[in-house]
Amino acid sequence: MNIFKRIFRIGQAEIHAAVDKMEDPIKMTEQGIRELRTDLAEATEAYAKVKALAIRTENDHHSRQQESRNYAEKAILIMQKAQSGQVELSKAEELAREALSLHKKYYIESEDIGQQVAALQQSSREMLRNTEILKENMEKWEKELRTLKARVKVSKATEQVNKQLAHVDNNGIITMLERMKSKVEDQEALAKAYGEIHRDTNSKKEELNRILKDDSLSIEKDLQAIKEKLGIS
Repeated sequence: MNIFKRIFRIGQAEIHAAVDKMEDPIKMTEQGIRELRTDLAEATEAYAKVKALAIRTENDHHSRQQESRNYAEKAILIMQKAQSGQVELSKAEELAREALSLHKKYYIESEDIGQQVAALQQSSREMLRNTEILKENMEKWEKELRTLKARVKVSKATEQVNKQLAHVDNNGIITMLERMKSKVEDQEALAKAYGEIHRDTNSKKEELNRILKDDSLSIEKDLQAIKEKLGIS
């Protein structure tokens, strides 16, 4: 029997040791939320940078497009001046070629930048969506953490109350109450008995007085009869 008790105690010790090694789920959740909040701040900052880069790139794209259109218009204008005789034709053609070259250069650049803008905008939208998901998860986990903390408080309070109730008689409280109850009942019974004795005593006294009183009347009657028989007034 002692061997089994010893084995049971060893098993209990191992269980308690395993429980002690377990991390507090509330602390783990709080740490996870802190890390998530850091991730959210970094994601928000990264989104802002990508969004700003997309805006700047888009502005650059519009600028390149405008430059491309401007040089295309300049090529036309210089040829119109040559047509009107304001500029020599060979000189106008040279300038027009230069303008068209710049027009093409800026057009190609605007197309390349346009692709960058599209990629940055796509990345920006994805980062925004991921940031919103991250924020929603954090808010959900913070709410769950508050609920978990409340449940832990309630469970600890309930455990404490139940533990006290389970060990309430260890201090002999119930036994003392039962003894006090029995003593009070004995005292009540004794008081009742004294009351009944008192009532019985008074009843007997009253009965004795009544009997004696009746005897005195009877004696007086007998005495009066004797006096009348003897002629004593």
